Amino acid sequence: QVQLVESGGGLVHSGGSLTLSCAASGFTLDNFAIAWYRRAPGKERELVASISSIGEITKYADSVRGRFTISRDSAKFTMSLQMKNLNIEDTGVYLCNAARVDVGSFWGQGTQVTVSS
Repeated sequence: QVQLVESGGGLVHSGGSLTLSCAASGFTLDNFAIAWYRRAPGKERELVASISSIGEITKYADSVRGRFTISRDSAKFTMSLQMKNLNIEDTGVYLCNAARVDVGSFWGQGTQVTVSS
């Protein structure tokens, strides 16, 4: 079965850190564009960070650049999002995504991140 499963979410105080992981099963992340999105309360889904399938080019939303780091470990079939200096605006459901033109797009179920003041 092809699926992505996120883990690592939770409750953290403002200024704290969390690392999210996304494990792929049924396929390898090689040659996939991968990304983390988040859906904050009352807001539309937002692209947080991504790595391209070719060239491993990373991109970040302006709001997280310098604080978040996306990475891929193909050998372990995982992708991660390291989050530092979290603030209340980072609260939301974080979803991982893997996409390839010839295969399609896969989504995880999401993991909740809550940042308290």
